[in-house]
Amino acid sequence: MCFKKMLSHLSVMKYEFLYHGRVLLEVITKLSQQVEQKVEDLHPDDLLVVEKFMRKRKFSLFAAFYSATHLQDVDDAVQFEVSIGNYGNKFDNTCLPLASTTQFSRAVFDGCHYYYLPWGNVKPVVVLSSEWEDISLRIEALNMLLSIVDRLQVQLTLKASSDEQEVEQKVVQLEELPVLNKWPCVTALDKALRNLRKINMQQIVQAALALKHGPETELSAVLEQAEDWTQRLCHLSEEPQNSLPDIIIWMLQGDRRVAYHRIPAHQVLFSHGYCGKHCGQLQTAKLHKIPAQLRVKVWLGLTADVKSFNQFAEGKHSVFAETYENQTKLALVGNWGTTGLTYPKFSDVTGRVKLPKECFKPPPGWSWAGDWYVSPEKTLLYDADAGHISFLEEVFENQMRLPGGQWIGMSEGYTDVNGEKAVPKDEIECPPGWVWEDIEWSEDLKRAVDDQGWEYGITLPPDRRPKSWVPSEKMYHTNRRRRWIRLRQKKITDPKILNSNQRPDESEREGWEYASLFGWKFHLKQRKTDSFRRRRWRYRMEPLEKTGPAAIFSLECSLTSVTDEKNDDKSVTTTFGVNRPTISCFFDNGTLYHLRCYLYQARDLLAMDKDSFSDPYAIVSFLHQSQKTVTVRNTLNPTWDQTLIFYEVEIFGDHLVTERNPPHIVVELYDQDTYGADEFIGRCVCKSSVVSSPRLAWYPIQKAGKPAGELLAAFELIRRDKDSDLPYPPPQREPNVYMVPQGIKPVLQRTAIEILVWGLRNLKSFQLASVTSPSLQVECGGCVVQSCVIRNAKKNLNFDVNTLFIDVRLPKEELYMPPLVIKVIDNRQFGRKPVVGQCTVHSLNEFCCHIYGIFPSTEAIICTDLPCFKCFFPFSCFLALCLQQDEFMDWWSKFYASTGERNKCGSYLEKGFDTLQVYDRELEKVEGFEQLADFCQTFKLHRGRVQNESEDPSVVGEFKGSFKIYPLPDDPSMPVPPRQFRKLPPNGIEECLVRVYIIQAYGLQPKDANGKCDPYVKITLGKKSVDDHDNYIPCTLDPVFGKMFELTCSLPLEKDLKITLYDYDMVTKDEKIGETVIDLENRFLSCHGARCSLPQSYCLSGVNQWRDQLKPSQLLHRLCEKQNYKLPVYKQDRIYFRGQEYTVADLGQYEGKPLNAHLGPVMERLALLVLKRQYLVPEHVETRPLYSPLQPDIEQGRMQMWVDIFPKSLGPPGPPFNITPRKAKKFFLRCVIWNTRDVILDDVSVTGEKMSDIYVKGWMHGHEENKQKTDVHYRSLGGEGNFNWRFFFPFHYLPAEQLCTIDKKEHFWSLDKVETKLPPKLTIQIWDNDKFSFDDFLGSLEMDLNHMLSPAKSPEKCGLEMLSQSQDKLVSLFEQKTVKGWWPCMCDRENEKILAGKVEMSLEIVSEQEQDERPAGLGRDEPNMNPHLGADRRPETSFLWFSSPYKTFKFIVWRRFKWLILGFFVLFFIFLFLGVFLYAFPVSICVDVCGW
Repeated sequence: MCFKKMLSHLSVMKYEFLYHGRVLLEVITKLSQQVEQKVEDLHPDDLLVVEKFMRKRKFSLFAAFYSATHLQDVDDAVQFEVSIGNYGNKFDNTCLPLASTTQFSRAVFDGCHYYYLPWGNVKPVVVLSSEWEDISLRIEALNMLLSIVDRLQVQLTLKASSDEQEVEQKVVQLEELPVLNKWPCVTALDKALRNLRKINMQQIVQAALALKHGPETELSAVLEQAEDWTQRLCHLSEEPQNSLPDIIIWMLQGDRRVAYHRIPAHQVLFSHGYCGKHCGQLQTAKLHKIPAQLRVKVWLGLTADVKSFNQFAEGKHSVFAETYENQTKLALVGNWGTTGLTYPKFSDVTGRVKLPKECFKPPPGWSWAGDWYVSPEKTLLYDADAGHISFLEEVFENQMRLPGGQWIGMSEGYTDVNGEKAVPKDEIECPPGWVWEDIEWSEDLKRAVDDQGWEYGITLPPDRRPKSWVPSEKMYHTNRRRRWIRLRQKKITDPKILNSNQRPDESEREGWEYASLFGWKFHLKQRKTDSFRRRRWRYRMEPLEKTGPAAIFSLECSLTSVTDEKNDDKSVTTTFGVNRPTISCFFDNGTLYHLRCYLYQARDLLAMDKDSFSDPYAIVSFLHQSQKTVTVRNTLNPTWDQTLIFYEVEIFGDHLVTERNPPHIVVELYDQDTYGADEFIGRCVCKSSVVSSPRLAWYPIQKAGKPAGELLAAFELIRRDKDSDLPYPPPQREPNVYMVPQGIKPVLQRTAIEILVWGLRNLKSFQLASVTSPSLQVECGGCVVQSCVIRNAKKNLNFDVNTLFIDVRLPKEELYMPPLVIKVIDNRQFGRKPVVGQCTVHSLNEFCCHIYGIFPSTEAIICTDLPCFKCFFPFSCFLALCLQQDEFMDWWSKFYASTGERNKCGSYLEKGFDTLQVYDRELEKVEGFEQLADFCQTFKLHRGRVQNESEDPSVVGEFKGSFKIYPLPDDPSMPVPPRQFRKLPPNGIEECLVRVYIIQAYGLQPKDANGKCDPYVKITLGKKSVDDHDNYIPCTLDPVFGKMFELTCSLPLEKDLKITLYDYDMVTKDEKIGETVIDLENRFLSCHGARCSLPQSYCLSGVNQWRDQLKPSQLLHRLCEKQNYKLPVYKQDRIYFRGQEYTVADLGQYEGKPLNAHLGPVMERLALLVLKRQYLVPEHVETRPLYSPLQPDIEQGRMQMWVDIFPKSLGPPGPPFNITPRKAKKFFLRCVIWNTRDVILDDVSVTGEKMSDIYVKGWMHGHEENKQKTDVHYRSLGGEGNFNWRFFFPFHYLPAEQLCTIDKKEHFWSLDKVETKLPPKLTIQIWDNDKFSFDDFLGSLEMDLNHMLSPAKSPEKCGLEMLSQSQDKLVSLFEQKTVKGWWPCMCDRENEKILAGKVEMSLEIVSEQEQDERPAGLGRDEPNMNPHLGADRRPETSFLWFSSPYKTFKFIVWRRFKWLILGFFVLFFIFLFLGVFLYAFPVSICVDVCGW
């Protein structure tokens, strides 16, 4: 496992990662209930076990740099460093210095935009050694899986040309994973991972074989399966034990790291089994932090395998020792020598390390070849104007202030920008091949300077010059300077000069390079101010053993040298590794190529200017050359139609590899600005083709990883041979601007674009002023057409002239079709015409039409192109006959019948009434209605550049219009097709009445803490607003509104109908749940009749009464006028329309079936039938999703509704539908409990008899708080009971839905009641009364009053078998009103249902009116009537022992124990007499005997 640490002290780039070490660990997971955190020392035996995992092997790394291009803002010499871990890091003192860095090179301008490093045919090479654990088996398995994934992905990207068998064959040929048995460092994780990979690969192979040998499968299914295989293999290719650090290529300027590129080590690792994807292959590396591009070849392998490197090597590899000879100029004599030289005579490039020629010794295995020779570093000696066509020469004039305040010249009167001494401006000569563009030198007044060009500063010792400059003079300023500039131009006699950079001529020089002082920038030509010079000596080495290019890996560390014992500063050598061999790769010659870039157009570019547009141009870069296109003004879809020619591009390396994988072409787009730097729009990376006349293709443009447009271009790379001639250049549009040639350019044809400019909507203000006089400008294919001006946008937003026409040449192929750009211009005072909004129509194919298929015979438009509309129910249903309408039939019955909820619609369907369509989406998205945009579409207008790249440009308005595109004959003399936009509707203001029917909503997002919300509706139309704040529906997510809102509007000024749901809050502000917006204008203008939908039948009354302003016959007449149809012919009971006959039989009537009493005249019904066949919008309910502006992509719920629009010019509309939610009616249930029989005897009396104290309890579901019970029938010894007791239950009931409604508060702290619907169920229970304990439950009976058990007439016929009655025997109390009889009560004993008793009762349903007419009291209370309940006839044994002691003694004690009681009294008196006798006898004897 590798660690990266965030370090910034070595680089100007903050928080960059650097390799910081690795850790060897073992992780074991166990399941334990208690977590113990403890640290223990490893046992020595465990340390011995892990030693085998720490054995290292030597690896060799090779990197050859072929090119470094696309550099920007390079102001210093550049070198590249290659490191893996700590190895190769020149700033890391823990490792020996290696040849891990290239030589310093100075960037050269490529002539247009970028800089490059002029390596020419000498490519820098770095080689370094490192030691790591050998994990080749893991990397082999990883590379094998990645190779399989790459092969599958290549097939998936070529779907159009893929073959099913080829895809399957790629999978069937999966190779076997490497065997791990003989590897000593295998771990349990390795084995488990290999087993997992093996199982998955076998499953994939079996699936591929099943597809191959199984039944035929479509290619799409095979490709879908292959994508799944690819995804599985990608997950399997993750290697958790990859301990090789990444290879990092650093770009350095001096001691600063400025950019980097990471290469995973497994991608370049050599193996005899599976090499990495880029092992020894030339790859393009894009640097991070700055826009730079490298072409580099990297090879990594074991040192034991370096001989295998020869098969990847190119060119000739040479190794050099180098030292610099230094000289200085004698001040008096003016000769060059070493006298007075403060630096070593021979040193390294820094001048600080002494390196005499005789101190160098070749490393082991190498020997010198030839002798020392002078070899200047050409890449450092290019002048600043190299590659430039025009160059601005500059020099700074310096002055100092005398104590008196006078400014005088300095000894260093002229310097460069850094303060180095320079030649005076009058002595600067124009270099050969250049001419002065400016006649004289001039002061640069465009900088922060005063009116004479001076800037001022203060010199503080020990500095010799100011560090900062200011434009205004102060008395304390000591120095001043001003910049003199003069432009010179390069002589251009051949366009090829634009693409070539001449190397400096060294034939007359001895290899010296000069500088004013050591450490300053060196140059080739000697100047008067130069006082130091140096030249580089090189000594070539060659290996003793002829091992080929692999010999470079035998260089270990650095060359041996003799160091100066007096020099104690060894840190320079250690740190920078100056005493290292220099490795280069020489190419005798490269391959010349000729590149042609065909840039045709771009589309959907980012708006970089405030006027919603850009001024784009493209910069094309190929290796070390770049060119720029012309600039197209004020557009996001520029058409350049330009060919950029790179005449000679020299590419080194195998030409077959180059043609198979050519270097990338980078196209960058910029917005040209008059002031300030040009703004970057985006970049795309393209690939050239070696095929002649390549096909144009769209390339994606990206900016910061996000889409920024598309580029239509092609790139042709031509190899230049000595005997081959280049193709002729394309024709020029202007000097040096070549067009895209025929054969590559799209084939154009004459095309007509008809534009319906209906109007503009919702225009926002521009520059703090409202848009009052807008006009429209439409651009396509370079042609522009202008509309008329809307004089007063506040009164009418429609154009007076509604059609425009463009005759333009457009590509025949849809792929190359340019976009159509719509610009809105505000015509303001003083001639100002700013662009206040723009829109781009990308796909024009949907507007294309055939010239003979639009308006030839209008008779065939609807009946042939549009299918007939199918109703939700059979066509005959809506003409089912009915004699009278049930009192419970309302609009909700119609709605529930249409949704299929038959339990709520009653007998609506049986009576054959009309139904309607319930769409699960918006009406605009219903298939066949063309989004209700068949007349005109709505195009969003945008403005300005995007402030936040993650957001869309702001919408500033809408354009209402449409387009018709069709070809025109190329011959102008031939007749053109007729115009397509004819007979347009009036474009004035239309006053309308709008009815909005809000039915219900469902799936709302909760807004309150209880997980519910309190929704209400708010409707906004223009400036009018209506809300139902006071009638909010509490505590629900599925509210039923049943509201109709009626508003007036003026179309098109008030076209947007906004319906919003809010959550009511008592204390805080109401929170928006969601909203939906409906374009009323589209519905009003649509040919599909969305203004007022068509019902199934024409009824004059009833629930389906006709509501439109016009009768069906009038609607049919208007349809004929609009569509240019022939008028229908009416004859008695039939209509002839467009060749078809419609009769009464078509209405679905049959003999013997009575007519619907609500139906209108037959001819109107037939006209309605004709209208329905024209695919107009039927009577419907649409479901619209609700969205919140805070979460625009998340649905907040759905709303069911519809809208009717009635123009006031057509008269008053019909009556609206009553969609008020059904109100429950109040009913009363009278339940009289007469008797009970066979009740379970649950108690045992004190005398041992079984008995029960019976009473009956009852309630209705939902009304548990109104439980009622009878009095107690005590001491029922046989299970019988007599009560004559009346229960009285009031409830609210919906007859149509057969449900009860209950309004209750959910909690005692709730403010509002919540309505709940429950079936009307009655529960009767029999209980045993206990005084000193809880009552005992005996049995119960539960009945649905709509589906009740038929009662038994006698108790003998009442049993449990009644509970299994069939549905046809069930009765409805609401229909029968009164029911009396016996019903069984049951209970569960030991999971078995038993009979708990029988109850005789009578049930009666009465309405509120009947309750007032025939009152009845509770129990036997007054008014005791209807029916009158007499006293209960209970036996004398029925009493409560505690309150009736006499009856208790009589019927309990005496009846059972009377003989015992009599015996007790007899014995009592006997014993009493006996006691009295015994007490009185002695006294009597004494009296009688003794006479006492």
